[in-house]
Amino acid sequence: MTPEQRKLTHDLIITPPSGTRRISLEEFLRRFPSSVVDGKLASGLLEEAWRTKNSDDLQSVLMIGHTFGFGPDQIAILCRLLEENWHFDHENIVSALDKFRSPRAVDALFHATQWIPDYLEYDETRALAVKAIFALAKIPGVESQSKLEVLAGSHDEILQKRAKHLLAHRDSFM
Repeated sequence: MTPEQRKLTHDLIITPPSGTRRISLEEFLRRFPSSVVDGKLASGLLEEAWRTKNSDDLQSVLMIGHTFGFGPDQIAILCRLLEENWHFDHENIVSALDKFRSPRAVDALFHATQWIPDYLEYDETRALAVKAIFALAKIPGVESQSKLEVLAGSHDEILQKRAKHLLAHRDSFM
């Protein structure tokens, strides 16, 4: 990704207090047409960011995905990215996976509850893990149910409390 393309993606951010973007979606697509295919993030961009391990590019690609949407063919690469330690976008990746509610994301989301990336070691609230637990609770099936039950028995009080609550109210999330 070029510096100009990175700048364009940062212009997609909605800025407070106006609630507007610095660039219209139409102008973005006119200037960076290869980033979106059929109204969704172009798959090759995630793969390229993963292959080059470029955290700035990954951040930019995720902005495009959160703006235009991710395709179901991107679940596997998002799961791989969630387990990588070279970037700072784990919560954004969990948010992307959360939208799919796919059983294919269960293992990666569970991993996000068990692992603390170096840059989040200060976070005593375990925000990444809690976000991943909420995403797990929205996925139908026995596999996600099983992972929530494991978390409900965790020695980590934050994980245990959140998982127990979500297990008790799981029907309201699906």
